[in-house]
Amino acid sequence: MSESTATSRTVLLRGGEVHSPADPFATAMVVERGQVAWVGSEGAADAFADGVDEVVDLEGALVTPAFTDAHVHSTATGFALTGLDLSDARTLDEALTLVRDFAAGRPSDRVLLGHGWDASRWPEQRPPRRDELDEVTGGRPLYLSRIDVHSAVVTTALLDMAPGVREAAGFQDRAPLTRDAHHAVRAAAFAAVTPEQRTEAQRAALRHAASLGIGSVHECAGPDISSEDDFTGLLRLAAEEAGPRVLGYWAEQDVEKARALGAIGAAGDLFVDGALGSHTACLHHPYADADHSGTAYLDSAAVAAHVVACTEAGLQAGFHAIGDAAVTSVVDGVRVAAEKVGLARVRAARHRVEHAEMLTPETIAGFAELGLTASVQPAFDALWGGEDGMYVQRLGAERARTLNPFAGLLRAGVPLAFGSDSPVTPLDPWGTVRAAAFHRTPEHRVSVRAAFTAHTRGGWRAVGRDDAGVLVPGAPADYALWRTDELVVQAPDDRVARWSTDPRSGTPGLPDLTPGAHLPVCLRTVVGGRTVFVRPDE
Repeated sequence: MSESTATSRTVLLRGGEVHSPADPFATAMVVERGQVAWVGSEGAADAFADGVDEVVDLEGALVTPAFTDAHVHSTATGFALTGLDLSDARTLDEALTLVRDFAAGRPSDRVLLGHGWDASRWPEQRPPRRDELDEVTGGRPLYLSRIDVHSAVVTTALLDMAPGVREAAGFQDRAPLTRDAHHAVRAAAFAAVTPEQRTEAQRAALRHAASLGIGSVHECAGPDISSEDDFTGLLRLAAEEAGPRVLGYWAEQDVEKARALGAIGAAGDLFVDGALGSHTACLHHPYADADHSGTAYLDSAAVAAHVVACTEAGLQAGFHAIGDAAVTSVVDGVRVAAEKVGLARVRAARHRVEHAEMLTPETIAGFAELGLTASVQPAFDALWGGEDGMYVQRLGAERARTLNPFAGLLRAGVPLAFGSDSPVTPLDPWGTVRAAAFHRTPEHRVSVRAAFTAHTRGGWRAVGRDDAGVLVPGAPADYALWRTDELVVQAPDDRVARWSTDPRSGTPGLPDLTPGAHLPVCLRTVVGGRTVFVRPDE
């Protein structure tokens, strides 16, 4: 069936639970010409049954808007899915064994690619040394990115493929590579990958996203992350094959380049700083476990100039900012830009800040004032938060407790868009919602409903679309079917939860995401009325 035929069919879904603000008790939905045409009750669905092309018996399944992952690196995600993944390695020795086995199993690869090591979780508390990697790979080129993708360890053979790297900023002979040195070896490694391998990795990432009920991804690309061919190839693949929508950002201070490449913004990972795990996030005060305060790549003047250029060009600007000093530079710079081009124009542009982990009441207020969208990753807290997590190691307990303040952002009226930063953390939309609702710091928790909204409608709003990410008539028919247990309403405040479960509140329920409970299983994903994933019979 052609795409035009598939999206022109009229489909009635009935006999389930439809999560829609149009009718909190809806059990049926009609899709026509790629849009939601009607949502309502089972009895009213009878009137549509004879006039549609297909009737789908939901058999009690839950229908929700498809998720939007607002921060993804698709090619790297695909390589993590199909290549060497060290995220589950429990010790340094185990990681080295995995590298040895991977190298032995890929004798013809021009370069070995791996990802996900995190020495802060190993008893040895150190990454692999270059001589150790040379030994287990037999001297072959190897690139192993840290879990936050802001540093890497490599073999001597890969260093030799990147001329001048030993003189570049961020090169250390006996420590992970950061900054320019890291970018150089990453470029050399990815340049050795064939176009066919790259396309297959991208295809694997998008198929995996569809299998999780993800209908859209925001690709955060740029010259320090991937190549122009990588970016345009991904956009072309998404346009040609059934799968999630791909909305691309190009992180370069070149507005015309971003537009020429097909990006919707010169945004995403335009680095103001690095990452906490790699000691490169830029802080106001030094790290608790290092004698420096990180790395600044852009100052407030550079931020202001970029925001002005993007606003005048009608494109979104956006920045990667994690440390409190970096976030302050972004807020100060956007405020200067607003003074030049007008606050209303800056707010209307919906410029973005990726990650925004170390916020203060002042910078939260700045986000609200300037209309900045916080594109955040709740799984970071699930992975690195808590009393004994990496955040405490890097910052100390007092500063660590301030990180990822989702509730404070919502109270201030700051728009939230949830994502994974995959492959930094896996594509896992319901796990992401759970991580926000059960934040390790209780005062930062939000309701499951608010978190779900940030991971569905929030992603659409972040790209300037207020009519999508929700199942109401006229919205794009991007939805997913789920097998799940009884629906409930969960909120940080028990009084809210009790009222919301009362039928008089008209609050539609969502799956129980209590830690330890089974997460919903995706049965089907539909994008624009076109089915892009169906779970095989089990």
